[in-house]
Amino acid sequence: MEDKGATTWMPEALSTMAPEIDSLFYFVFWVSVIIFVAVMGAMAYFVIKYKRTHPNERTEHVEESKILETAWIVVPTILVMIVFTWGFQSFIKMSSAPPDSYEIVVRGSKWQWNFEYPNGAITVNELHVPVDQPIKLKMSSTDVLHSFFIPVFRVKHDVLPNRYTSVWFEATETGEYDVFCTEYCGSLHSGMLAKVFIKNQSDFNTWLDESAMGNLDEMPLPELGELLYQQQACGGCHSLDGSRVVGPSFQGLYGSNRVFEDGSSAVADDNYLRESILNPAARIVEGYINGMPPSYSGLSERELTALIAFIEAQQ
Repeated sequence: MEDKGATTWMPEALSTMAPEIDSLFYFVFWVSVIIFVAVMGAMAYFVIKYKRTHPNERTEHVEESKILETAWIVVPTILVMIVFTWGFQSFIKMSSAPPDSYEIVVRGSKWQWNFEYPNGAITVNELHVPVDQPIKLKMSSTDVLHSFFIPVFRVKHDVLPNRYTSVWFEATETGEYDVFCTEYCGSLHSGMLAKVFIKNQSDFNTWLDESAMGNLDEMPLPELGELLYQQQACGGCHSLDGSRVVGPSFQGLYGSNRVFEDGSSAVADDNYLRESILNPAARIVEGYINGMPPSYSGLSERELTALIAFIEAQQ
């Protein structure tokens, strides 16, 4: 395949955000080159112009220039503000996945990547996604700090133990590309590699159906979460119809604003729900008591993710 947008400094750009990230990079690069050449040129000019030719030679007194002093304050300030505004806008775009994104759960561990799809299909070190479809990766680590990086998509984000992080991309070309861990995570860090396979939609659907058939023993996350809800007797404290019992109802819980006893508040996102399950005493919702047992801290990573997916589905 012909490289698309590949240069000496950057690999090909194959996501919707990649051209914007590259444009910012090259703006900073060329401005830096121009400033470097200007400074080096000025130094060379002054060295030649004011070169001392005789031991008794003294240069004439030079008065300061208000215009020059103002220029080297104003111009760098403008350049910094341009880079900040441009970078911040790109950061906001990269941090906010489109609402129609296809969500895949990613788990990093020493030293491999596991990918779980909504239908229960699971792959190891192979990420399969459709082209021209926003993909949201909900990521966590089972051990130490990792970092998920796909160079051609300009996607890089830390993967943390005991909490979720997320990143998204939309591929623009089909093909096979590299995935790296870019946070040192132990002796086999350099071997923590994976591949991302970008397929057209029909090929992806076929692959997804075939992969699910090979994982019949792996229930989709929301279904597993529903089973755990029943097995763990969550219904004794958390209803699904909005009615109030011992604890808050799961209906409409995900994404809602929770106000706590100390007056603080937080949005009930993935990380808040994770904390509430593993450490229920950390933040008590106003009007409720700390009545949840600590036994749920023994849930596996997949069970924990499944419960959160089940709660998310109760809208």
